[in-house]
Amino acid sequence: MSQSLSSLSRRAVLGTVAAVPLAGVAASALAAPSTTASVRFTLNATVLDGGEQVSSVSFDASALGPIDPASITTGTFTVHAKATSPIPNGGLIFSEYDLDRSVTSASIDNKRVITLELETAEGLTGGGTLGYLLNTGRNVELDLVYTITQNQPIRLKNGRQATISSFVQGDLVSPEVDAFSYGTSAGGMNYRLFTPDKAKNNGNKKFPLVVWLHGGGEGGMGTRQTNEAQLRANRGALGFATPEAQAIFGGAYVVAPQCVSAWMSNGPLFAPQIKALIDELVKKHNVDPKRISVLGCSNGGYMTLKMESDYPTFFAAGVPICCAATRNFFTDADLIKVRSTPTWLVHSKDDTTLPYLPNTMRVAGLVPEARLSLYENVTWNGYQYAGHWSWIYVAHNDPQVDGEHLWQWMAAQKR
Repeated sequence: MSQSLSSLSRRAVLGTVAAVPLAGVAASALAAPSTTASVRFTLNATVLDGGEQVSSVSFDASALGPIDPASITTGTFTVHAKATSPIPNGGLIFSEYDLDRSVTSASIDNKRVITLELETAEGLTGGGTLGYLLNTGRNVELDLVYTITQNQPIRLKNGRQATISSFVQGDLVSPEVDAFSYGTSAGGMNYRLFTPDKAKNNGNKKFPLVVWLHGGGEGGMGTRQTNEAQLRANRGALGFATPEAQAIFGGAYVVAPQCVSAWMSNGPLFAPQIKALIDELVKKHNVDPKRISVLGCSNGGYMTLKMESDYPTFFAAGVPICCAATRNFFTDADLIKVRSTPTWLVHSKDDTTLPYLPNTMRVAGLVPEARLSLYENVTWNGYQYAGHWSWIYVAHNDPQVDGEHLWQWMAAQKR
């Protein structure tokens, strides 16, 4: 049910931009000798709490020769962005755009790579990499076409001026997302896996595993299983791969499986598939079977409860966030089984998608041992989000009880 906003980092070229004429350059300036070159540029992305955005473009300008850094300014280039639905006739989609991106700074490094920083902020119109398809309730990767236009010549250190004849769009690079490898379980479930650095050089030492179950908006659509949205739509899984979280856990694997549809559509089917995936990871990697935590938001909050109920002695900890837990999904007996797993519930009181009273508070009543973090609304860094998005607090380790924060509590749990 998550409706966060957020292209494959390793897929082929997203688009090609034909040569563009130099605009706004005085004839006298062009009279000086000039150098031309064609360059390939990269789209650099950042995942915000509200989803992934293209935060800068960069390209190697070394073919031009030594460049005077003072000639690289916010007015030297214009960046235009167009994002469209990848599904023809797919119905209404939110977050398409066709506009100039604001260049907030321009720089060149010692390898002559020019970087144009783009305005990036929560709620920004344009810049997102995902669009939300209303009729299917899914986030899909937008088709992105970026166009760079040079507005004035670049001064070289030898006194000449240079223009770039054409810009060719390259890959989308999102370092935090790209740190997760791709995988498919024996049962056919796609997933992304973060492997801690410590696990790469520590022989047989075992490390905890954090299982992140995405919201409904990040599920797949039939044959369209891109294995991407569960990382790009919000920071739910990414938060546990940050240096801060990794230090708290002493290194931890983080897995984010992608449902072929939505977890709530068939929990009894998906639960054993998730369990089988976890068992595979335990066999293939240095995962400590006694330190496996499961958590998720919205649809994934429901699935977290389902995993705790179906496997009451397996998980070291469970964190259902803004979960669905009405009698349509769980009997009292189902939820009472959750008592066997240390559980921390998180919800916001202004959630209108899954109201906290009939869902999280029902769980709290049947699982009195569970810790509970109830928020009045979802506000982070001064920006107020939809009330359903309480997973943002979890992604920043904000929930606390008696001075102990969530990540520290999770790291301390062991079967």
